[in-house]
Amino acid sequence: MGTDLAEDRLAILGAGVMGTGIAAMVAGHGVPVVLIDVDTEVLDRARTSIAGQLRHGQLLGAFPDSTKPGAVTTSVSVADAEGATSVIEAITEDAELKAKVLAEISAVVAPGTPLITNTSGIPIAELARAIDRPTELLGTHFMNPTYLITMVEVIRGGQTDEATMAAVRGLLDRLRRKVIVVRDAPGFVTSRLLHPMINDAVGIVAAGTATVEAVDELMQGCLGHPTGPLRTADLIGLDNLADALRVLADRTGNEHYRPRELLLSKVRDGDLGRKTGKGFYDYGKVLS
Repeated sequence: MGTDLAEDRLAILGAGVMGTGIAAMVAGHGVPVVLIDVDTEVLDRARTSIAGQLRHGQLLGAFPDSTKPGAVTTSVSVADAEGATSVIEAITEDAELKAKVLAEISAVVAPGTPLITNTSGIPIAELARAIDRPTELLGTHFMNPTYLITMVEVIRGGQTDEATMAAVRGLLDRLRRKVIVVRDAPGFVTSRLLHPMINDAVGIVAAGTATVEAVDELMQGCLGHPTGPLRTADLIGLDNLADALRVLADRTGNEHYRPRELLLSKVRDGDLGRKTGKGFYDYGKVLS
């Protein structure tokens, strides 16, 4: 890969909350994106969401003033990732499904193309077993909203080579992201610390010790948490949070990480947080 954003072309797999957020961030820096998903309705919503995030990001100065947004095209075919200079997989937090998609995409792109799995906690070594070129795989953990949060947790797998690390560092630098590299482990750093804290906050509410609002206010006012754990849960997506907690519990053997029943009941009811308009808080409408 070169040193000019004009030479970059990204393929992003998965048009959910994180996939659209990453696509908006990348496009806002002038890089063309092909966004791939199996669901045409999801892709329709993604186009609307990306346009809104680009407008918001431009108003907040999240993108370079002189840069024209990169073109965003959508597709239902993994084959359309051919020619990408980097691939970011951002599908649901399901290890088997991620492994399947990564194997498919690695067969499409040219050797030497970095394969980036955006995961909140699935070990990179586990996913690397599914692909023929494990040296080209590493992990990222972008935070939502991706176009506003500039720090990225980058996870180097045990087989990730120096060329892949250098290529991804260069890409993220060109996208004005600050990179913190960590070693491979379940949950890495941010999820290993944040998600169990949110789970405990859910348990405190379920036990009647404090209200949702009281938990968040105490964490903000006393401990400096910017939004509070339960507002953060709504931003993450309660379904995504539950999946990530299951990953932690299964891969560490620590049952304390298992998602609390109150969290699971909200997921069953379809109250998934900001993306559905209701989670631990009521937002009044579904956010695009």
